[in-house]
Amino acid sequence: MANVPGLRSPYLKVGRLVYFGRMLDKIRLQAAGRLPAADYAANLGKGFDSRCSNFLRVNYDELRARVLAGGTDEEILAWCHQKGGPRTDEECEVWNGFMMKRGWRDPAAEVLAKRIKESALEGRPVMTMFDYLDFDEGRDPVSSRVWEG
Repeated sequence: MANVPGLRSPYLKVGRLVYFGRMLDKIRLQAAGRLPAADYAANLGKGFDSRCSNFLRVNYDELRARVLAGGTDEEILAWCHQKGGPRTDEECEVWNGFMMKRGWRDPAAEVLAKRIKESALEGRPVMTMFDYLDFDEGRDPVSSRVWEG
């Protein structure tokens, strides 16, 4: 995949949640015509996007409409909590841990291995899907230890 200006690392948090900000970025970039369709369009609202909206108990299409109506990431997250109910600290901790480790010794490991090979990233320290996304988009999460942020 290409490096897409304005598409943040999945490790970066909005509030207490990883990935949420990246999902919002994809929605906004796609609407502005700046998200490469070949790499991203088929998965909008699916995969991690679907997991995230399900975790927040909001419909992805409604979330997309809310994002496109405007507002900050924090305002949109507050809308999600209002619509789907707030998540506890423990739920957020479990969510973050699951998402940051997806692809490491779990059912997604085979898909991760395939993507690493397709993207010629075999020599990189890619351990998880988040690592893969960052390396594939030109970021190095390992050197920056972005998960500690």
